Amino acid sequence: MTKTLPITKAREELTSIVENAQKKLDEYIITVNGIPAAVLMSIKEFESWKETNEILADSELMKDIKLGERDITRGRTHDWEDVKKELGWNV
Repeated sequence: MTKTLPITKAREELTSIVENAQKKLDEYIITVNGIPAAVLMSIKEFESWKETNEILADSELMKDIKLGERDITRGRTHDWEDVKKELGWNV
């Protein structure tokens, strides 16, 4: 859940805000003079956002993902057990 707080309130409640960000994955928009200035979120959420942005910024990877999705849509898939056998993995 995203909550908006003025910086003075965020300063007063910083400990509980950090705990809620960690445990409940709450996100906080911190305002200064009513204008959004910063976001506080768990490190887990932040790392997830960064990874998503890196994927979206990689045009080759995005192209491969779209091609893979098209193959799935068209039924061009392989049975996982067959793939493992072909790779020589023990089943």
